[in-house]
Amino acid sequence: MNNQQQKWFYLIILSIIWGSSFILMKKALIGLTPIQVGALRMLITAAFLVLIGYKSIKQIQKRHWIYIFYTAILGTFFPAFLFAYAITKIDSSIPAILNSLTPFNTFIVGALVFGFAFKRKQLIGILIGLIGTLILVLKGAHVNPDQNYWYAVLVIISSVGYAFNVNIVKKYLHDISALAITTGNFLLLIIPVLLVLYFTGFFSTFEINEETTSAVGYITVLAVIGTGIAKVMFNKLVQISTPVFSSSVTYLIPLVAVMWGMFDEESLHIMQLLGGAIILFGVYLVNKAK
Repeated sequence: MNNQQQKWFYLIILSIIWGSSFILMKKALIGLTPIQVGALRMLITAAFLVLIGYKSIKQIQKRHWIYIFYTAILGTFFPAFLFAYAITKIDSSIPAILNSLTPFNTFIVGALVFGFAFKRKQLIGILIGLIGTLILVLKGAHVNPDQNYWYAVLVIISSVGYAFNVNIVKKYLHDISALAITTGNFLLLIIPVLLVLYFTGFFSTFEINEETTSAVGYITVLAVIGTGIAKVMFNKLVQISTPVFSSSVTYLIPLVAVMWGMFDEESLHIMQLLGGAIILFGVYLVNKAK
């Protein structure tokens, strides 16, 4: 496949994988705390990536490590915990929808902080996508008035972290492989994650039962496929495309997440489907600009 075909292939596959990650987190939270969900997700991912990607670490030079650290903290560590906490208070499809703010934040951060140039048509597409996101959120709040939408702020903070992450990868880590970047990220996170589990009493209080066993199963799938493999694919997508194109995957994720939410009997209104259609049109405009 040429680069154009690869870009769309990665975009579609990532939207399916990451769109499914929210329901996996929701199921895992039945037997685990948000801290445990976030930490175990990173720890299992780290073990998987070290096994398959340890040779790629040789590509990482001394000058790369500081940016590997930034992307690990901003693009993985904090979002893993923030999303887990958000899903405890609002339907799993809502964080996926709010994560659609990432392309807008990527546009702003890229232009103001990293000096990337963007086309006017991309900005129009982003704004249209945000209108679709607004429809989805407002209608979701109307359908589910008992949920605490203040927790949505955690998702917005995460989207800012993702915006910095994608711009850093594009500007400073373009000369090493996607596997090396991702393996380096999680290698740096092993000790912090173990410390989080230790100081929150996981090793002394965790009990094996039906609920926790199922929860760990969901987390393992999420870690290996939804984090490990998907992160490698995403870093590759960033390298062969633009930051805005890459982050526009977050416009497609809600469509998958909402469908999973329907299967799990989460409320959905026809206006949310309209919002999803508007989001897709925004994605089209963002990616049509060359």
